[in-house]
Amino acid sequence: MLIFSVGGAVRDELLGLPVQDRDFVVVGASPETMLALGFRPVGKDFPVFLHPVTHEEYALARTERKAGHGYTGFVFHTSPEVTLEEDLARRDLSINAIARAQDGTLIDPFGGIADLEARVLRHVGPAFAEDPVRILRVARFAARFGDFSIAPETLALMRQMVENGEADHLVAERVWQELARGLMEAAPSRMLQTLRECAALGRVLPALDRLFGVPQRADYHPEIDTGIHVLMALDYAACKGLALPVRFAVLLHDLGKGLTPAADLPRHSGHEARGVALVEATCACLKTPAECRDLALLVARHHGDIRRGPEMRAATIMRLLEKTDALRRPQRFFQLLQACDCDFHGRLGWENKPAPAPELFPSALAAARSVDAAAIARACDSKEDIPGRLHAARAAAVAARLGNGE
Repeated sequence: MLIFSVGGAVRDELLGLPVQDRDFVVVGASPETMLALGFRPVGKDFPVFLHPVTHEEYALARTERKAGHGYTGFVFHTSPEVTLEEDLARRDLSINAIARAQDGTLIDPFGGIADLEARVLRHVGPAFAEDPVRILRVARFAARFGDFSIAPETLALMRQMVENGEADHLVAERVWQELARGLMEAAPSRMLQTLRECAALGRVLPALDRLFGVPQRADYHPEIDTGIHVLMALDYAACKGLALPVRFAVLLHDLGKGLTPAADLPRHSGHEARGVALVEATCACLKTPAECRDLALLVARHHGDIRRGPEMRAATIMRLLEKTDALRRPQRFFQLLQACDCDFHGRLGWENKPAPAPELFPSALAAARSVDAAAIARACDSKEDIPGRLHAARAAAVAARLGNGE
């Protein structure tokens, strides 16, 4: 029985990057051997075991055969006779098909080390085309490794997979999983650009794909289109290290502009209302977690209002705080503000430009929350009077804080 470290751990070690997780391949063993050694089985489709001490994953070397559509359409074969090279041959990219033996020796049958040195993402072999999730994985790796290029033959194969309809068999759970991981990389725009280059973006996120080629509003930056603006805003969010819900909201905040009537261009009046419906549909298709969905809807609906904040009077600001449920959910409101800040800075030359009145809404919210709601409730003769009295008191507190009454 031989054990090899494989995949991302070997790749990242060679790149001098911190290793997050280690995976191992076991050659020459059977499930019975692993159980006898105290390993605990966890795999459903093929034998994967947890080490009895470290709890790291050890998978028996396996081969696979295409037997249907999508990433689930495979039949796996494991036996002590399966070789390490046969196991590595089923992997997606050459840089992920390098193994390290227990004595430190590197096994690299597909040129992964040379591709690491050349900064190239290259598929291992023709079996790449059998799994549509690999399109998303390559796009995600492009977002992670910003100085890597995609081999022309790999990009061509990805396009062919889309043309052949293989990408139509992607399932929502895997799309969301890869999309979420890609959004959290250093350059998430590269993931979307890669999906566009191989024509997969229209299959995965059709509402987002429609943004490219739609002009930005003339009073913001006429030389770029809305799609590029979204990419720039997304990379700004990554640069600031913002959380996944914020990055996802930035990704979808301008969807409504993709449905702007041609007669209205380059302006986009009413796009917020159009965008909300598209965000709802997109989140339903992706089965997006509630935290990400709710913030994306909030940003799509109100990012224009936030942008107009410096023009608002205190009572209007107070109504916006109420609409966004800012008093009950201040953390989510601050994430809304973060997404809107990315929207502002996602324009050529605006990356370091100060946003107007950045403390306006935090200050207004602090003022509104300083009002003693319980005291106002006790002073009301009727419960029906409480909401109006509370709103008035909070609006007055905001006006006093901002020096901006109606």
